[in-house]
Amino acid sequence: MTIVEFITVVVIALGVFFMLLTSIGIVRLPDLYTRVHAAGKASTLGIAGVLLGVAIYSADWTITIKMIALIGFFLFTNPVAAHMLDRAAYLTGVKAMDGTAPDDLAGRYDPETRRLR
Repeated sequence: MTIVEFITVVVIALGVFFMLLTSIGIVRLPDLYTRVHAAGKASTLGIAGVLLGVAIYSADWTITIKMIALIGFFLFTNPVAAHMLDRAAYLTGVKAMDGTAPDDLAGRYDPETRRLR
């Protein structure tokens, strides 16, 4: 096994570990908000790890550039998508679990106009 193959295996294994954490978080966490948080954060790191491993292993520069571009795409879009899912859930009235930190938006949402006051 060459050093490049070893580094590739380590980086991809780290990415797969984060994806495993994502799946455990989605199954085990108590409410929608914490599940989306797990899916948004850990899956971004997992996908980035796997794509980085492919970029390291690839001898072709075009594949490496594509993998780095995909990593950038996921780093920007996945957390934003998770935030928008949480926001949509909040605005449609999905309740958080008991004992959640103070709700800074409580009383500011007008359901008739669908806007924050």
